[in-house]
Amino acid sequence: MAATETINEVIEVERAGDIALIRIDNPPVNAAGLKVREGLVAAIDALEADMEVKAIGLYAAGRTFVAGADIREFGKPPVEPWLPDVVNRIEGCAKPVVVALHGTALGGGFEVALAAHYRVGAPGLRVGLPEVNLGIIPGAGGTQRAPRLAGMRMALDMITSGRHVPAQEALEAGLIDEIREGEPREIALAAARDALAGRIETRRTGQIAAERDEAALDEYRERMAKQAPLLFSPHKCVDAVEGATMPIAEGMAHERALFRECQDSPQRAGLVHAFFAERAVAKFPEKDAEPRDLQKIGVIGGGTMGSGIATACLLAGYAVTLVEVSPDALERGLATVTKNLDGAVKRGKLDAAGREATLARLDSATQIEALGEADLVIEAVFEDMGVKKEIFAKLDATLAPGAIMATNTSYLDVNEIAAATSRPEAVLGLHFFSPAHVMKLVEIVVADRTAPEAVATGFALAKKLKKIGVRSGVCDGFIGNRIMQHYRKAADYMLLDGAHFEQVDRALEDFGFAMGPFRVSDLAGLDIGWTYRKRHADTRPEEERYVRIADRICEEGMFGRKTGRGFYLYGEGESGPNPAAEAIVESERAAAGVTPRSFSDEEVVARYMTAMITEAARVVEEGIAQRPIDVDAVLLFGYGFPRFRGGPLHYADQLGLAEVIRRIETYAQEDAHYWQVPGLLRRLAAEGKSFAELNP
Repeated sequence: MAATETINEVIEVERAGDIALIRIDNPPVNAAGLKVREGLVAAIDALEADMEVKAIGLYAAGRTFVAGADIREFGKPPVEPWLPDVVNRIEGCAKPVVVALHGTALGGGFEVALAAHYRVGAPGLRVGLPEVNLGIIPGAGGTQRAPRLAGMRMALDMITSGRHVPAQEALEAGLIDEIREGEPREIALAAARDALAGRIETRRTGQIAAERDEAALDEYRERMAKQAPLLFSPHKCVDAVEGATMPIAEGMAHERALFRECQDSPQRAGLVHAFFAERAVAKFPEKDAEPRDLQKIGVIGGGTMGSGIATACLLAGYAVTLVEVSPDALERGLATVTKNLDGAVKRGKLDAAGREATLARLDSATQIEALGEADLVIEAVFEDMGVKKEIFAKLDATLAPGAIMATNTSYLDVNEIAAATSRPEAVLGLHFFSPAHVMKLVEIVVADRTAPEAVATGFALAKKLKKIGVRSGVCDGFIGNRIMQHYRKAADYMLLDGAHFEQVDRALEDFGFAMGPFRVSDLAGLDIGWTYRKRHADTRPEEERYVRIADRICEEGMFGRKTGRGFYLYGEGESGPNPAAEAIVESERAAAGVTPRSFSDEEVVARYMTAMITEAARVVEEGIAQRPIDVDAVLLFGYGFPRFRGGPLHYADQLGLAEVIRRIETYAQEDAHYWQVPGLLRRLAAEGKSFAELNP
């Protein structure tokens, strides 16, 4: 037989005397797709039958070992050989099988490694079983073999969290057997020779007895009940690991049954949709344009948003100049940036030397003229159109040709801002979310005359900042805030009509939101919404039912957490609903002539979600969002929408569009101005289609 044999297009076998090396080469991440599975089984079968081969080394080409499943197979019927059969075939091989791991070995890739008889990691390796993040459990022996090697506590930790375990920790836990320097092929070859010579001890993981750890099982059941009460798969992870004390065949059958339960859960579909949403948003119409090379970034405004944006840019390696109008304001902004970086050190994201190097890239000024050499400037001052237009006119006169001007406005018309310059093609919106150095979402707002290169630069910046960029058209509030204003009205209407704000918050938190809308308003500051409503007072339709409760609370100087009073109390030793806010609610009901009625928690969720879906459909219909999945991404990554529900338009598909329309029409009997069926929603329902069919 030839020294090198091609099994199929992704699996190759090389002979080196009595050692055989199996190479996986399925770029970009060697995903465990059908061809990989078929090729591995065929290679093991052939090498086991070859009397000249005494030991087998397995490794992968490229930058990583097998980094998980093939996402192209998600949602499709499984095709044999299934991964459990592949890993069992590897473990059952009569000849020693050693594996060299580099980059990442995740999910099914790590399950392949666990089935080998000896595992060698290269420096920098990270291993993990992150299936819980997709609403499932490891389904190819991960919950059975990891406890046998590392004990139940370690297995529970990594499987319920989905975290990536560094090589040294994996070694200390027993998940890998050693760490060696070198290229994957050389590591695999040397380890196979060592196994053949008896210098290392190989063993079949499935034959190791796992000890039952009752304390760990109880601890993680209690932890999952507290941390993930609404989620399905974390609890099944614990159940699966408990089965590791069974013989391996029985344990894997137990694992497979639990895996199928997770597969059938709506949560799995929602989490997979969220997974794809994060990737789908990178496909935007201008993606083939060449982004500008960014070295120096200017940030105008040193408040909470500006300092957060400056921090994010510094952490990404950019040189940043922070501009404020006065020395005092500038000093406060610089102090906030420094505090943010200190927080990064405390969280282990940055060491002391890195902090100093990062701060060395920060410059400051009180004049816009200091930004003359900036490649991109992000304006992050307060929401006043006159102020923003003045700033952009100055930027236009200051920046070099080709420089890009971005506004962090949350609501204002980017077209009007761009018109204040002589180069509107260089203007776009970059709407960060607070705190900007932490939150993952950036809405990239494309004005009528924004050049494709500017859009591409915005997306390139978001990627460099490790954020999720979503393309939005221009309208009041763009994608997220526009939708939020609509569904927030639904909460206000329920409050006026008889629901208690604490009940509304609790019902939506039970649905999966981290915080209900009234708690969120208190956290953000009630004065922000008040300012918005005052700005729009002249354009409010006469027929609109306007709820003054939040305005009245603000008029009393109660702005939420920042003042210790809002809908809730936040003073020392104080908590719970604010009696003054409750009195205002009662007063406003009386003024509006409302006879309060009760709302069930189910109705609270139904009205809130129906309002969200309704406005989300309009945003897609008007082309503000390119596709439904873009809306889902914005709500998932910027507004705390429960990830396991996939986003509002995915949730609409789960409900059924006919049911959504029925709800809108039912609620419209009370308030026809507010509850109106979008044309897109009615068309899709009439054609028997879903929002998912509008996605790529």
